[in-house]
Amino acid sequence: MTDTTGTSSAPPKRSFLKSLEIDTRLLGMIGAFVIVAIVFNVLTDGRFLTARNVFNLTIQTVSVAIMATGMVFIIVTRHIDLSVGSLLATCSAVMAMLQTRWLLDWFGLDLGADALPWLAIVGGLIVGTAIGAFNGWLVGYLTIPAFIVTLGGLLVWRNVAWHLTNGQTIGPLDETFQAFGGITGTLGSTWSWIVGLVATALALAALWNARRTKIAHGFHVKPMWAEYVVAGVIAVGILGLVAVLTSYEIPGRVLERQFEARGETMPEGYSESYGLPISVLLLIGVAIVMTIVAQRTRLGRYIFATGGNPDAAELSGINTRLLTVKVFAIMGFLCGLSAVVASARLSFHSNDIGTLDELRVIAAAVIGGTALSGGIGTIYGAILGALIMQSLQSGMAMVGVDAPYQNIVVGAVLVLAVFVDILYRRRTGD
Repeated sequence: MTDTTGTSSAPPKRSFLKSLEIDTRLLGMIGAFVIVAIVFNVLTDGRFLTARNVFNLTIQTVSVAIMATGMVFIIVTRHIDLSVGSLLATCSAVMAMLQTRWLLDWFGLDLGADALPWLAIVGGLIVGTAIGAFNGWLVGYLTIPAFIVTLGGLLVWRNVAWHLTNGQTIGPLDETFQAFGGITGTLGSTWSWIVGLVATALALAALWNARRTKIAHGFHVKPMWAEYVVAGVIAVGILGLVAVLTSYEIPGRVLERQFEARGETMPEGYSESYGLPISVLLLIGVAIVMTIVAQRTRLGRYIFATGGNPDAAELSGINTRLLTVKVFAIMGFLCGLSAVVASARLSFHSNDIGTLDELRVIAAAVIGGTALSGGIGTIYGAILGALIMQSLQSGMAMVGVDAPYQNIVVGAVLVLAVFVDILYRRRTGD
């Protein structure tokens, strides 16, 4: 007779990855990013992974990544928004005109007034949210397909921006406003490390709190060694990024001009680093808020429930029409926020701002794991997808690939990402 009591009560052995409970799709995206980075680093003789290029890569990714977080909600609810690039251009034109003409003429504000950039930002965000809500109303209440509404919007809002500025480039924009663009708005070394340490502490506290909550409700938790591994990866990721960005020093000639402008002489051997860009902090804030909305709020549950089964969601009492308006309004707000970053980085508004951003935003969301069939998508995946897209474009530009071929590669990568997504879901049964 065989004693089976001991063997049946023993916990089943789990693989290393299953013990860590890390999304395999996320690992695949990180692997793709690592491969792209290594390949371009080799092709550029080590210039791709320099602190300077990593800094530029982060600030170039922010605008598309912010919109990609909103595109996740749009696609999850089985819609599409082809007008985000044009909407960004309209918001940028409104903010530029508010700063340089309208607020000066209507309210008598002077150029350089403290309130000028903030009123312009509020104006741009209101316009973006209103246009987004209007698109949502056309889709939700008039039942016009989102593809048609936003395809028309692609032409309408691009030319509204043209009309507002008479086709002219508007600038330079306010200096405070430009701080949201990247290189002109950074925290420096000391504050970057403070922010990095605080962010690490908060992330580890959230990880520990999630474990305690699971234990309190009787759910399965990871073994402690797996918690330590995940915590270590998070800490190394945050502090590693801070270390790279703070190692990029401001050129000496730029520092000399800053000292001269203050009537001072730069001490010999003085150096200063850029540190974390404010635009990156803005993206982190958006990512946190959108993740909370997706995972912890009723709105987020309704969005994913509607995307998973629209008929069942409507029968259960969810107002799917109003939900569509809210989702498109969020997308419009994020387009306004991206317009702040994009125009601030250029320091002026141009008529071609946001061109082809609709392709980049949709590609970022899809590469990041958002299912075109609806119901599935993550905020962090969309941001990682935007980083992969920007790495491809930045790497090809450094190698010397012509712009038309860059767009061909981006389009091909989008099709490949959808094909891989189909194969993955077919294999996992998602």
